[in-house]
Amino acid sequence: MRRARSGGATKPRGQKRPGTSRAPASAPSADRARRPAVQAGGGSRAAARQPAAKRRSPPVQEAGPGEPPPVPPLPPPPPSALTASELDLGEQRERWETFQKRQRLSFEGAAKLLLDTYEYQGLVKHTGGCHCGAVRFEVWASADLHIFDCNCSICKKKQNKHFIVPASRFKLLKGADSITTYTFNTHKAQHTFCKRCGVQSFYSPRSNPGGFGIAPHCLDEGTVRSVVVEEFNGSDWEKAMKEHKTIKNMSKE
Repeated sequence: MRRARSGGATKPRGQKRPGTSRAPASAPSADRARRPAVQAGGGSRAAARQPAAKRRSPPVQEAGPGEPPPVPPLPPPPPSALTASELDLGEQRERWETFQKRQRLSFEGAAKLLLDTYEYQGLVKHTGGCHCGAVRFEVWASADLHIFDCNCSICKKKQNKHFIVPASRFKLLKGADSITTYTFNTHKAQHTFCKRCGVQSFYSPRSNPGGFGIAPHCLDEGTVRSVVVEEFNGSDWEKAMKEHKTIKNMSKE
């Protein structure tokens, strides 16, 4: 029989000795890890995920260096103004030229005068303007003027007596840049006056915003035959407009 050694404990089999460790399981080599997975058919997965190359449109051909871009064709020139010699006036040529000389008008001016006289039969051409002369106008109206004397807040202060005409019969000859405008309340009436002398020779009234109110005292002498004045109760404007029979239509043709 064998005797156990005294002073030492028997070590069971299968236990690890201190300071020793088992070798880890062998890992796949780095070369094998870096290899791409191969799909059936021989292509790699990364290659399969790549989108197909887009088709590029052919480049636009531009003008070469030193070549100017194409110039669009120019519009045709406007027709030149006709003169009396270019029109077939027939037997009226001598009469026409005599009329031009007598009136001291150009071909266009003579034609305008005759057309206005024919179109505005029964009317006369009045001219007028402000005090300093910066604003000048002409207006076709009757020689017998029907004047409104309004007593609204502003007309009473500036003594705004006026007769009304359609816009087509009024023409500003000069002074558009010399005119300033004052409005208030509804801002429908456009009280225009000269910046320099302050005179209101015409304006756009609230009763007829599509026409003009002309100050008869700003007309040049020689074309007014008579004047009739009608009082208009502008202090009660809505009621006066409702009761008046003709004032609304005075700016219509």
